[in-house]
Amino acid sequence: MESNAVLLESKSSPINLLNEMHQLRLLGHLCDVTVSVEYQGVRAEFVAHKAVLAATSKFFKEVFLNEKGMDGPRTNVFLNEVQVADFASFLEFVYTAKVEVEEDRVQRMLEIAEKLKCLDLSETCFQLKKQMLESVLLELQNFSESQSSEEESSTQPSALLESKAAAAAETDQADCPSAPPDHPADRPSSGASPEIPAAKSKEKM
Repeated sequence: MESNAVLLESKSSPINLLNEMHQLRLLGHLCDVTVSVEYQGVRAEFVAHKAVLAATSKFFKEVFLNEKGMDGPRTNVFLNEVQVADFASFLEFVYTAKVEVEEDRVQRMLEIAEKLKCLDLSETCFQLKKQMLESVLLELQNFSESQSSEEESSTQPSALLESKAAAAAETDQADCPSAPPDHPADRPSSGASPEIPAAKSKEKM
């Protein structure tokens, strides 16, 4: 009686494999390639594993598959016009699937990813640049909206205050001079109002 097949899959194995290969590279163990990079007179050498570079970079894969013979225990690869810091970050990325760089270096990392034909790094840089651009656009939009709202709020109250002040000044000028002579309470007691009862009494007589 045949039993059903089951899947044995480890979620941590890929991460553990990368971490172990990274530690081997840092210690210089089992490394079979030396990459020399030079940029504007600055030169450095990095040791690595062919299998890792070939699996992550089509450039290195083509170099290693097309090499006719080994120069010695290690293969030497020379890269011109590649900055030392950028290649160090590239190595860290292909061995750990992550690397921390400054924002102004993202474009350079994208260029080295395209130069070395590293699809994973190229997609990662592209997505990060897209997020950075979207965040900048969002900040600009929020800034413009806040500026427009501030301008509206500053112009409307001032206009209202100016109109109210003008109206108040007009009413004050109109009321103040004419109030004392025309007001009934300010007229003398010997005016027209006391004479009205006297006229009525004469009519009765």
